[in-house]
Amino acid sequence: MAYSDARLKIFTGNANLPLAQEISDHVGIPLGQVEVGRFANGEIFVMINESVRGSDAFVVQSTCGAVNDSLMELLIMVDALRRASARRITAVLPHYGYARQDRKSRGREPITAKLIANLITVAGARRMLAMDLHAPAIQGFFDIPVDHLSAIPLLADYFGSKDFTRDVVVVSPDTGGVVRAGDLAKRLGAAIGIIDKRRPQPNVSEVMNVIGDVKGKTCIMVDDIIDTAGTIVKGAEALLDRGAAEVYACATHPVLSGQAKQRLDKSPFREVVVTNTIPIDPDKKPDNLVVLSVAEMLGEAMIRIHEDLSVSKMFE
Repeated sequence: MAYSDARLKIFTGNANLPLAQEISDHVGIPLGQVEVGRFANGEIFVMINESVRGSDAFVVQSTCGAVNDSLMELLIMVDALRRASARRITAVLPHYGYARQDRKSRGREPITAKLIANLITVAGARRMLAMDLHAPAIQGFFDIPVDHLSAIPLLADYFGSKDFTRDVVVVSPDTGGVVRAGDLAKRLGAAIGIIDKRRPQPNVSEVMNVIGDVKGKTCIMVDDIIDTAGTIVKGAEALLDRGAAEVYACATHPVLSGQAKQRLDKSPFREVVVTNTIPIDPDKKPDNLVVLSVAEMLGEAMIRIHEDLSVSKMFE
């Protein structure tokens, strides 16, 4: 059934067209007419091909893949909508790129996650909707309202439907993800474990210790991102070395860069469960990968934002 309020409009760039189409289908309105292309010199060209005056416009754009191009498409679309007199523009970022650069760990480093927040705001967005930011504190980088959704309920529903014959332990691959693991464990009625690791340099980790009883149990490792998959595969090996019976993995954002496919194909995971916040190249899709859709969750949040209703009540 089509959504009845014509003031709600959904636009998308090229970063994740399948997800944007799923959201459009769930909400019941067609995607907005926009042309996103390139000039001969490679600069991005955007043309909004319908009236947006007075509208509540949502721009769905994961900053992923060619992340800089995705980001510029988002910024230029937001600017075009603002100059076309949209009443309110909400940037919908299923995946927020540069989120891991959220603090200075040594001198003379940028805080790029804050810079991206500034750019989105200056371009003209008046609200931001995101899924599982790498650091929840990034919400504070924005001077506009941020609605922060979590994929944990979706993952909990999936694992909760499985008939596990052993006790389940939800494992955080590092101390920074304990809150996320605790949320999933609470929803599943499971125990929690933690892998204490050291990271000598970016994208390189060394497992040091496993905190919690995993012997003879089904372990579900949970993280926000699977990038090169080195951390999560080493974590699985550490759990099995300490007697875990079987290991699953789950995460919101399947970045899957570098040797991720090869590592996951060779890994001991029964399943690796992710969402479609980032489109997955079929050539890079591991054989044990399961993809869940966040389209319904994002679509419901967008309707609630448009109708000035509480988004947090979705999770109660």
